[in-house]
Amino acid sequence: MLHLSIVTALWAFSFSLIGVYLAGQVDSWFAAMSRVLIATLIFLPFIKISQVPLQTALRLMLIGAIQIGAMYGFYYHSFLFLSVPEVLLFTVMTPVYIALINDCMDKRFQVHHMLVALIATLGAITIRYEQINEDFWVGLCLVQGANLCFALGQVLYKRLLQNASVSQHCSFGFFFIGALIVTGAGFMLFGDSTKLPTNQLQWGILLYLGLVASGLGYFLWNKGATLVSVGTLAAMNNVLVPAGILVNLVIWNRETSLEKLAIGSVIIFFALYLDRYFEAKHSKTQTF
Repeated sequence: MLHLSIVTALWAFSFSLIGVYLAGQVDSWFAAMSRVLIATLIFLPFIKISQVPLQTALRLMLIGAIQIGAMYGFYYHSFLFLSVPEVLLFTVMTPVYIALINDCMDKRFQVHHMLVALIATLGAITIRYEQINEDFWVGLCLVQGANLCFALGQVLYKRLLQNASVSQHCSFGFFFIGALIVTGAGFMLFGDSTKLPTNQLQWGILLYLGLVASGLGYFLWNKGATLVSVGTLAAMNNVLVPAGILVNLVIWNRETSLEKLAIGSVIIFFALYLDRYFEAKHSKTQTF
C-alpha cells in the first residue's frame, strides 16, 4: 500500500500538467517518447543481463510496450478531445478491467474482486460526474483504450514477478525499453516534428514526467502491485481520481464540488477496506 500511495501523490500532478501545459501544444507522441526515454536512461545502468533470463526480459519488454507504450498513445491523444476532469472521470473503469482480466487469466470469477472494483468506480464517478463535451465518444474510446492497456500491464507484471525470481531494480529497464520501442515508433510514424516544446516550462514538465512520474512512479507502482491483492490494486487505481481533483482545485483553482469530492473519496476508501476484509476472511478460512 505504501508504494501505491506514494505514486498516487506523484501522479496526481501529471493529469493537470499534461492537460494544461502540453496537450495541443506539444506533439503527443513526442511527449510520450521523451518521458519514456528519460525513464529508460535512468534504469539502463541497473540492468544485469546475466541475472535476467531472456524469456523474462522479453516478457518485461512486452508488458512495458503495453502498459506504457500503447497506453500513452491513447492517453495523450485523449487530452485533445477531453478536459482534464473528463479524462479523470473516464479512467474510473480501470479497476473493473483489472478484476476482469485477472479472473479471465485464472479462469474463474471472484465476486469480491468485481464488487471492490465496482464500488471504487462508483466513488470516482460520484466525484467527477459532469457534462461531457461534443467529442465524448472519441475521447471515451481513447481513454478506455488507455485503461485496458494499463490494467493488462499491471496484471501481467504482477503475475510475472510472482513466478520469476528476479530483482526488480535489475530488470525494470527492460520494461521501459519495450515502452520506448512503441513510443519511438509512434513518433516516427505519426509524430509532428513542428510541435516540439518551445519553452523551458514545457521541457521542465517533460523532465519531471520522465524522472519522477514515469521513472520512479512506474517502478514503485508495479513493485507495489506485486505486494497487494488484486482487489486492492484495482481500488487504488481510483484513489488517483480524488487526488487529481484536489491538485486541480488547490493549485489550478479549478471549480469542483467539495461535497462530491468528500462522498466519492469515502466510497473509494470503503472499497479498500472491504477488500482487506474479504482478504482477511479468506485467509482465516484457509487457516481452518
